Amino acid sequence: MHGNTGMKKIETQVADHYGDSELLSRILDGLEASGLDRHNLQAANLAPVEEFHTGGKVATEYAVAKMSLKANQHVLDVGCGIGGTVRHIAEHKACQVTGIDLTPEYISAAKELSELTGFDHRVKFQVASALDLPFQDMNFDAAISLHVAMNIHDRVSLYTEIARVLKSGATFCLFDMMKKNSEALKYPVPWSQSIETSHLTTADEMLVLLDNAGFYVDEVEDRTEFALEFFKQNTSTAGPPPLGLHLVMGESAAEKLQNTLWNLENGRIAPVQMLARRK
Repeated sequence: MHGNTGMKKIETQVADHYGDSELLSRILDGLEASGLDRHNLQAANLAPVEEFHTGGKVATEYAVAKMSLKANQHVLDVGCGIGGTVRHIAEHKACQVTGIDLTPEYISAAKELSELTGFDHRVKFQVASALDLPFQDMNFDAAISLHVAMNIHDRVSLYTEIARVLKSGATFCLFDMMKKNSEALKYPVPWSQSIETSHLTTADEMLVLLDNAGFYVDEVEDRTEFALEFFKQNTSTAGPPPLGLHLVMGESAAEKLQNTLWNLENGRIAPVQMLARRK
């Protein structure tokens, strides 16, 4: 019971880190400042703000292309944020997509933005913990999780739960920051204010975790060079555009991005994409 209480405390801290009651208002204001009509939006208009992970839209396209999805499959996005990856899969792969996230403000924004872009008939969003997915066994044809696990200490439960809701042979694509050694990171970073809610693993540890959870790992790719280029572009001295990741990350966005670049350049972390299959 004590462990469960501790988990809930950590989940509350994570939700608080990402939560922001003004998030949707800032995004809508950013759209208007960019000269866009919120009542005549295309999904592509949201690209600068909706992909809250290393590489943004380019990384999403790269990951999804690896998954070999087929039309009308049911896909789960674990840690969907404001729904960018969910809408991308719905639009480009004609799949039914469900997104879950721990942060209520993200789910509210995801629903609103999906309605504004006309995707609400193909997508569903709900507030839920990745450690206790509210779905039946073998419910999904594929799953994706982009930059989510860095906040989760209980990786065993995370990957066991994802495996549980996937059909046999289903594809699981994950893209996370992983630690390269035991040296300390510089904080804050986009996923955490401090070490207290940052739980990175190594790529080797991930292979063991996935195998034990019921996955075959088909592909492992270190995307450090891609990430370095991305963070250098996003830490330029120019001020932020009206619509960008600073709207999601808040006032400390520049510091978080600079620290991530430092951690990458100093070999503390590496963004790694893995493609796995449910046994």
